[in-house]
Amino acid sequence: MKKLEVSFKNSDSRELKGVLELPTNSQPSNFILFAHCFTCNKNFHAPSNISKNLASKGYGVLRFDFTGLGDSEGEFEDTNFSSNVGDLLAAAEFLKKEYKAPVMIVGHSLGGAAALFASQKLDSVKCMVTINAPSNLSHVQKHFESSSEEILNKGFADVKIGGRSFKIKKQFIDDLKKNQDASALKEIRKALLVMHSPQDEIVSINHAEELYKSAWHPKSFISIDGADHMLSTKADSEYVGTVISAWASKYIKEPKAPELKTDHEVMANLGATGFTTQIIAGNHHLVADEPIKVGGSDLGPNPYELVSSGLAACTSMTIQMYARRKKWKIDNVETHVSYSKKHASDCEECENDMAKIDSFEREISIEGNLDEKQLKRLMEIADKCPVHKTLSAKAQIATRLIDS
Repeated sequence: MKKLEVSFKNSDSRELKGVLELPTNSQPSNFILFAHCFTCNKNFHAPSNISKNLASKGYGVLRFDFTGLGDSEGEFEDTNFSSNVGDLLAAAEFLKKEYKAPVMIVGHSLGGAAALFASQKLDSVKCMVTINAPSNLSHVQKHFESSSEEILNKGFADVKIGGRSFKIKKQFIDDLKKNQDASALKEIRKALLVMHSPQDEIVSINHAEELYKSAWHPKSFISIDGADHMLSTKADSEYVGTVISAWASKYIKEPKAPELKTDHEVMANLGATGFTTQIIAGNHHLVADEPIKVGGSDLGPNPYELVSSGLAACTSMTIQMYARRKKWKIDNVETHVSYSKKHASDCEECENDMAKIDSFEREISIEGNLDEKQLKRLMEIADKCPVHKTLSAKAQIATRLIDS
């Protein structure tokens, strides 16, 4: 993927800093706006991992720091919930002006509530996603309960949130009260996905229930089972990104893949950093990657796993195709393939690593009412699958440089 550092002005002329995650293969057709959690920033694990995952699916994703947080200008103490909503509207206007208006808005925690409010004013947004979000803003005031008297008397108080100290002014609490009910979804007729962890100890699962009950159809709820509020485990945030992409495909037109020259051509596109590679094969988008232990992000199979997958799929298809032609009933064909480099059995230079050859181990399980003669024939047919023939022969690879 490509990652661009961007900046734009909010309504108070404060410069907000953001990161735009883009797929490497082309300019995305659809853009997503991400709102991070209360007192967080754009570089926290959840917004970063979710954005990268969505970009790998072909979306452009903008995540940014709200005023007074991260790299953005301004003082946090002078902000409030309304200003967060305003920042989201400024971010949407930036996307509209420089790229394309966002079709989806995703919000984590209080960012989810802000996303719902902002979506009312964004006609381009077709889908909304909340992640561990509160259904009402009175929940946020719990952070300040112990300091409420000090805020009332002095007009402000220093409050510890997530181990960090923030100055909270009375205007912040007054603004929360003014925008009290974040579950007021009756005026929003857009597809909504509510994602929430039953184990969330900061915003309970009851909030998800209230959001879901208040929303119009189409609406969906998906549990992020086992996750904490911050989605601090990488697997949880990547799961969220994958689910959002699959759910949104129902409501958003998929980005059109670049046209390939021949029916059998595929395209692999890798950006300047990492190993995550986007693959286009016909009408299908795939992702290849390397394991984390060798510097990859493990967002997809590695190249040799893809080759092994091709052999396994072709084997199962060929066997089933032959059986159908013979009118033999097969319930299932399961092919396992593993790749390694091994010494040839008759190798005279087995101590020399250069003498190793590519080796594919293949195990086939065939379920059906078949006799031994039929099974033997099907195993012979397995060796005739086209990918098997290609791999066992010495293929020719012609390579040339083309213009970008």
